[in-house]
Amino acid sequence: MTPPETGAFPRDPRPATRDFLAHTGAALPLIGGPMYPCSNPELVAAISATGAIGVVQPMALTYVHGWEFRAGLRHIRSLTDRPIGFNALIEGSSKTYRKRMEAWIRISLEEGVRFFITSLGNPRWVVDLVGPHGGVVYHDVTEAKWAEKGLAGGAQGLIAVNREAGGHAGGRSPAELFAELQRFEVPVVAAGGVGDAAGFRAMLDLGYAAVQCGTRFIATAECSASEAYKRAIVAADADDVVLSERITGVPVAVLRTPYIEKMGTRAGSIARWLLRGRKTKHWMRGWYALRALRALKGSLSGGAGSAEYWQAGRSVAAIDRIESVAEVVAGMTGERQP
Repeated sequence: MTPPETGAFPRDPRPATRDFLAHTGAALPLIGGPMYPCSNPELVAAISATGAIGVVQPMALTYVHGWEFRAGLRHIRSLTDRPIGFNALIEGSSKTYRKRMEAWIRISLEEGVRFFITSLGNPRWVVDLVGPHGGVVYHDVTEAKWAEKGLAGGAQGLIAVNREAGGHAGGRSPAELFAELQRFEVPVVAAGGVGDAAGFRAMLDLGYAAVQCGTRFIATAECSASEAYKRAIVAADADDVVLSERITGVPVAVLRTPYIEKMGTRAGSIARWLLRGRKTKHWMRGWYALRALRALKGSLSGGAGSAEYWQAGRSVAAIDRIESVAEVVAGMTGERQP
């Protein structure tokens, strides 16, 4: 990977990128995407310290990395004074989880967070909660119909999750998805497929306001993922990324490992039937979610006997080394930490 010349993104960026920078408080059009279980607080802080913006995944912060939520935010703030974001999964199958998410958002606001990314539901209640405090909400989407719903719910920008992404990937290419979403005239962030400077530049050239990266930041010194997980990302090619239904009940992009090959990638016929049922789908989603939380947490350590549920996107093809976050961001954007 050859680093770009300084000024890899325009010094006088297009209006959508200017809006993104204003919404996030970032200096660079780059988001370190929220990742369960990989978003340890030191990684989030290191991303923001470069001028990009790191985003807190609250279940990773509390359940995986063991922080009381407010204390975890304050730990991140002790490592950098630059803005950070917060990821709210708002799928409404659990009233208990909804109450916990509301509490986390209120604490985030009290601790100075103003950029929020919502996923898997109507963002209206989040917008109504954070808007009076100057908060901005961007919503994860995989196609235009979800963008329409998210914007109707008050979102001010879109995170366009394409088919190259890790985790719950979309179904469209980056170019197809941007062509579908650009009519909404809000900042659209490319999520998926970017692991180096060429990919970053290509997304901005397509017209995206910014880029969100997840997989690339796993293979960094600051990420607490196991060395085995990081080495697997470095060694992998795009064809080593497969979709498995066995983790959450819907396709998740993971590395093909001996464990994944042994388990298979298709959910059982009974599980698929229950996931389609109007009354049973919420129960099944909850059961899958609990199982996935435990399995993915265990996979992070790479210890003996741990399941190799290693989430990754097809950007692995562009990742050829483990670097510091500062080196990754400088190589990708042409901008070095002040």
